[in-house]
Amino acid sequence: MTLTLSVQPHRVQAQATPDAPPALKNLLARIDAAANAHNANAVVQYYGTNFTHSDGLTQQSMAQSLNQLWQSYPQLRYTTRVESWKPEGRAIVAETITNISGSQVQDNRNLMFNATIRSRQRIENEKIVRQDILWERSQLRAGAKPPTIEVRLPQQVKAGQQFNFDAIVQEPLGDDYLLGAVIEEPVQSANYLNPVPVELELLPAGGIFKQGRAPAAGSHRWISAIVVRGDGMTMVTQRLQVVGANAASNNQSTTQSAR
Repeated sequence: MTLTLSVQPHRVQAQATPDAPPALKNLLARIDAAANAHNANAVVQYYGTNFTHSDGLTQQSMAQSLNQLWQSYPQLRYTTRVESWKPEGRAIVAETITNISGSQVQDNRNLMFNATIRSRQRIENEKIVRQDILWERSQLRAGAKPPTIEVRLPQQVKAGQQFNFDAIVQEPLGDDYLLGAVIEEPVQSANYLNPVPVELELLPAGGIFKQGRAPAAGSHRWISAIVVRGDGMTMVTQRLQVVGANAASNNQSTTQSAR
């Protein structure tokens, strides 16, 4: 069984907390309005022309990825809270948490999308000039009875370090079978737009249990678990931060092996 899936979330911002500076609150409110109107051109105008992004996004690629996301999920809504902020000269550096959610019916199946993203942005002259994604997790659920999955993955590992990845199904199996797969991708702006073919395999009772090793070099990773059970499918994607990578080493994907 083969699925084609691409559901990486994209960062936009919304309402700020009352204690944030007026300039920050006003900027987030304008971005909030543009994002919830699904107007990508209006969103990116609040980003500096030469802004830098931890995933390599530019104004143009951000607009493209947002438009594609909203075409696939036309009812997404964004809510953000400011976790912290500090002045740096004339700039403001703010950390925020964004929740993205939406549901729709596609091919007579219910689709529910939720994502949580923590990010840090540097703001100068009322424009975002730098943005870093610190943590993210997204979940896509489809069908009448999608399985509930608990994902266990460290937030951060060292380059070359071994790690465990578990996706545990919470409901009793009964007479059902589980199909599933794990996808591991480097976090790159090009991967925002490219769907990933998925080969599903019969799973042991309980879910997915894997070991992986972080690459010796290269970008952070997206680790995804897809589990299908009866009339339902759940896909959970989480970012794995890889620190201390040796840029001179070979940038190969993490090898996953069953435990």
